Amino acid sequence: MAMTEQNQMRKKMANTIRFLAADMVQKANSGHPGAPMGLADIAVVLGEHLNHNPKNPKWLNRDRLVFSGGHGTGLIYSLLHLWGYDVSLDDLKSFRQLDSRTPGHPEYGHTAGVEMTTGPLGQGIANAVGFAMAEAFTKKQVNSETCELIDHKVYCLCGDGDLQEGISYEACALAGHLGLKDLILIYDSNEITIEGDTSIAWSEDVAKRFEAQNWNVLKINGHCYDDIDKALNEAKSASKPTIIIANTIIGKGACELEGSHHTHGAPLGEEIIRESKAKEGFDPDKTFQIPEDVLIRFRCAVEKGELAEKEWIHRQKEAPLVEQNIALEKLLNPDFSAIDYPDFSNDAEVATRDSNGKILNAIAKAVPSFIGGSADLAPSNKTELKDMGEFPKGKNIHFGIREHAMAAVTNAIALYGTTIPFNATFFVFSDYLKPAARIAALTGIQNFFVWTHDSIGVGEDGPTHEPIEHLSQFRALPNFYVWRPADATENVEAWKTALTIKAPQAFVLSRQKLKTLKPKRDFGDVSKGAYIVKKREGATLTLMASGSELMPSLQAACHLEVLGVKANVVSVPCLDLFNEQDTEYKAAVIDPNTKVLAIEAATASEYYRYADEVLGMESFGASAPANQLFEKFGFTVQNITKRACDLMGAEYRVVDLGKC
Repeated sequence: MAMTEQNQMRKKMANTIRFLAADMVQKANSGHPGAPMGLADIAVVLGEHLNHNPKNPKWLNRDRLVFSGGHGTGLIYSLLHLWGYDVSLDDLKSFRQLDSRTPGHPEYGHTAGVEMTTGPLGQGIANAVGFAMAEAFTKKQVNSETCELIDHKVYCLCGDGDLQEGISYEACALAGHLGLKDLILIYDSNEITIEGDTSIAWSEDVAKRFEAQNWNVLKINGHCYDDIDKALNEAKSASKPTIIIANTIIGKGACELEGSHHTHGAPLGEEIIRESKAKEGFDPDKTFQIPEDVLIRFRCAVEKGELAEKEWIHRQKEAPLVEQNIALEKLLNPDFSAIDYPDFSNDAEVATRDSNGKILNAIAKAVPSFIGGSADLAPSNKTELKDMGEFPKGKNIHFGIREHAMAAVTNAIALYGTTIPFNATFFVFSDYLKPAARIAALTGIQNFFVWTHDSIGVGEDGPTHEPIEHLSQFRALPNFYVWRPADATENVEAWKTALTIKAPQAFVLSRQKLKTLKPKRDFGDVSKGAYIVKKREGATLTLMASGSELMPSLQAACHLEVLGVKANVVSVPCLDLFNEQDTEYKAAVIDPNTKVLAIEAATASEYYRYADEVLGMESFGASAPANQLFEKFGFTVQNITKRACDLMGAEYRVVDLGKC
């Protein structure tokens, strides 16, 4: 059957994308041409459906497009340039070069139009679920029966590798359970991975898998424009999330390399590219060529997008219920000054997981955009937002036992524009979500991680549940801030600072009760990560501690004074912030004329940046009541005192506890 005029133009547009991607990879001598060439036909038709404004990439009601296969940057950057985003032809020619706008994998905030930093496979699928969840929540807050202020779609392009990753199963199961009908997953089913045909390691029926997860499933030829168009129209009107399984050929149009796994991650070679261009009527001697009629068609996205945004703004102004715009304004511009924080000054002792729960509730009550939940541990994490309903109508999200997806989902919720998320689990299970936490740090996402059961204080559950190396691991992560408050009051002050920091942060909290330190301290320097809790004139020693180890360190300092050693005591609620302070402030907190002993029930090796010695964990924990474990591993007043005496060359003896 002869190709229609419309489809002839679509083919020319798709070939333009193919050869731009091939030229980019060839010039860089690095990259992935196969997926962009295989997806080019889908991308062209998808562009006809996509509701976006290249001149305002932050328009709230735009369709979100997530490229879960982040290695397909030849496609991503080509589309962004052709659509009219701030990505020039010179940027395409600088692909994968130092300081270019077109790095090897897409980075949010670095390249206009990129919705999410992707590359680690499967993450983008969970991110797309997060965008759809944020949209679902926002719709419940601002839409009415007569006026929908939010009504966009979330699209995600993924491949075989994405669906093999466990995070995709977690995220898609959640999406199906929630019935996220505005989510459309386009699966580039080319049956190729780096090692060869997917059959060497994978044989599952993807359609049945998604049907079992309550998804609408469509199957198409990914190179048939009419099939693609029909499937997208059907997906947009579906009553549940849709996966479009598109059978494609990797490296489509690359002559003899078409369909080969060799096109996945290496340049095609100049001769193959020349031959491929000539076959499709492109000048084989030209690189980065964009036919004028093709560019005109792609650039229609600019006018179409500007008109769509203007219509949406008009819709806002004409909204029949003034409450709709008020609700949207409160979501977009949270007022943290309205938070009525709890006061713990009259509480003798409070576990920081408990104080944190009350803080979360205070924030959520005052800030409409603040939502979140736990990986099936809300009663233990103390993260239930009381009387605030269940997602999507309410604020409590039940993630199920899906830590990795939970973190990636909340990354996207944080970037959506109307929502501020938190997520929670036991600290030891942060291992399961580390890749998503890393993306949050790389991207600068204000996602709040609540991690309880912070140390050997977990007790009887034993070493499988007692985090030892985890504080060090996350403190080593750039642009990620770890809070470990010493008591309930410090926890409040930590949150006040945390809400002002546009970066991911973790609250590492105790299972066991911690004494509320008296008298109430001046918290002016919590924002700097560490401060002096107790200062002694003529001090020759500084004790540094965080969390549950601060109180015994204070008591040990009292014992030391009786033994003739004067010690300042420094609380370190956020070592990452303290590391960022200037030399003058650090010297004011840690007197350079003193020796330094750091105390923390973790590996704690990062304290050697300041400390002469560290009293930390040198093994995994054990199963026993928490007080016995702290004694076994040396986190007692007596042992801290003894270690300090050894450091200072002072004689140690048992001091009458009554004197302290």
